[in-house]
Amino acid sequence: MRLSADQMIFWQHGFLKLNGTIVFTWALMLVLALGAKLITRNLSTDLERSRWQNFLEIAVTSMRKQIEEVGLSHAEKYMPFLGTLFLFVAAANLFTIIPGYEPPTGSLSTTAALALCVFVAVPLFGIEDQGLGGYLKSYLEPTVIMLPFNIISELSRTLALAVRLFGNMMSGAMILSILLTITPFLFPIVMTLLGLLTGMVQAYIFSILAGVYIAAAIGAREATSKPKPAQS
Repeated sequence: MRLSADQMIFWQHGFLKLNGTIVFTWALMLVLALGAKLITRNLSTDLERSRWQNFLEIAVTSMRKQIEEVGLSHAEKYMPFLGTLFLFVAAANLFTIIPGYEPPTGSLSTTAALALCVFVAVPLFGIEDQGLGGYLKSYLEPTVIMLPFNIISELSRTLALAVRLFGNMMSGAMILSILLTITPFLFPIVMTLLGLLTGMVQAYIFSILAGVYIAAAIGAREATSKPKPAQS
């Protein structure tokens, strides 16, 4: 029973391995990059637009609205990062309908890498918005005693992101593998469809949580940088 693409070894030399997680991750990135290039090459600024462009604009507008709803006022600034996270996780699970494909999000290494991207992006956006001094100052709020607790909070939520996505993806793969061995053909099809739905939900949750963390970081910096009202 194969539960993860890590168990698919395409090439090995000593301790160096080229497993399914690496192959499928890079293949997925290539597909997303080429797909983005192809679907945006004939975009028009005229009043008459194709149905495909209208669909793309609806999707982008929906993403912008979701980003703004988590508290990020300048959605276009965060759209490339959050939108890419959503598309990668969603596409990684959508392609499970292809025979022989294993979603790289079923590997802890992939989910940890995605969580680390969020871990790095949060302070980068915070520093860009408020400066290095303003960002670091928030770790000392309301007192210096809170510094270790704030650091632990940053690390623990990164771990939680990775484990949450890995656990949900792995559980779906495990249930499907068990059903493939003990049930007829019908149940695995139903579970595959359910897995696709679960994958889309997890992509949404992961990207929204990333947006919430960024909004919380920037919001905290904005709160510390606002001038106090003058006392009469």
